[in-house]
Amino acid sequence: MTEPSGDHRPPTIGYGALFGRFLGFGCLAFGGPVAQIAMIRHALVDRDGWISPAHFNRLLAVMQVLPGPEAHELCVHLGIRAKGRLGGLLAGFGFMLPGLVLMMGLAWAYVRFGMADPAIAAAFLGVQVAVIAVILRAVHRIGQHILQDRLLGALAVAAGAATLVGVGFWLVLAATGVVYALARSARPRLAGLVAVLAAGAAAVSVLLVVESGVGWPGAIVPAQAQSVSVLALFVAGLKAGLLTFGGAYAAIPYVRADTVGRGWMNDGQFLDGVALAGVLPAPLVIFCTFAGYVAGGPWGALAITAGVFLPAFAFSMIFYERLEAVLDVPGLQQLLAGVAAGVVGLIAATTLQLAFATAGRVPTPWPALILFGAALGLVYGWKSPLAVAVVVILAAIVGAVVFG
Repeated sequence: MTEPSGDHRPPTIGYGALFGRFLGFGCLAFGGPVAQIAMIRHALVDRDGWISPAHFNRLLAVMQVLPGPEAHELCVHLGIRAKGRLGGLLAGFGFMLPGLVLMMGLAWAYVRFGMADPAIAAAFLGVQVAVIAVILRAVHRIGQHILQDRLLGALAVAAGAATLVGVGFWLVLAATGVVYALARSARPRLAGLVAVLAAGAAAVSVLLVVESGVGWPGAIVPAQAQSVSVLALFVAGLKAGLLTFGGAYAAIPYVRADTVGRGWMNDGQFLDGVALAGVLPAPLVIFCTFAGYVAGGPWGALAITAGVFLPAFAFSMIFYERLEAVLDVPGLQQLLAGVAAGVVGLIAATTLQLAFATAGRVPTPWPALILFGAALGLVYGWKSPLAVAVVVILAAIVGAVVFG
């Protein structure tokens, strides 16, 4: 990567001080990626001049195209800028460490004490209802940034529909990426052919599932828990880390398919993990640590976390000098834009599936609908980094009272 001219360079700093600086960012990383990026920008761009504002904006645009949590990737990149590859490793690890430690502790308590107390179970049920509203708001926000034209919107809808009928996400994302890239490269006929072939493959996939007699193809209802290994959890995390286009919420479909879909946990536990991640100072994708702990204990939690964050480290560590140049290729940008549109559809479909699963667990529908509506109104109307945390806490209180 070409370095900017002028005085916009990190100051001389030791490895220990660099780690401590980003550990401090991690301790204050509340409110999701927007708040985290704003904090990093204020400290390292506006105040300390590690990088020029224009270069930071370009770098942020690149990170938003790449899979993985943008704030964490920025920390790795800026750490490399200050102290080379080892600096990037220390910066990224420092930023994620507080959330990792806190989530490990919460996951231990969750597994250790369980839902034996009816009041605790009712509180978490209220949280699960509210988290559906939080994810729905995130889908809307992500879609606003990604779905920039009608074709991208149509691809998102098609991806969501395909996911609901059980088409594998590999086929969905490959098709949306290729179709959009071909359409934007003045090859509409070839794009249409790929779309038709993908639709045919999807139809065959659905028919095979229906013929097998396992029920509605889009549902995730494992007959029994499958065995879980540390390697399997690492691979599940790596898959999520490589495919989280559009932010951490994009990891939800993949992690859910690999954990709930294999019987390692249920949808209620999965939503509890997403809720806990929303109140911690960490990238939201730290919910994967919770899923790994429930499925495979402490080593399982560390394995899935390593898989999720590995791409966020690797892209900058390996491609630091070429990152912006590579992603400046128009064809690659269009391919990734199509994939990102497909991810929006995946998240929307998964949100609908989670909503139906949660509806089956509430004792009475009307209180749940009112709670859902109130949570949705709050996350839409209150533009604060604390909104998600407040929604989760209030939903726990309401759930304990209403469902207890």
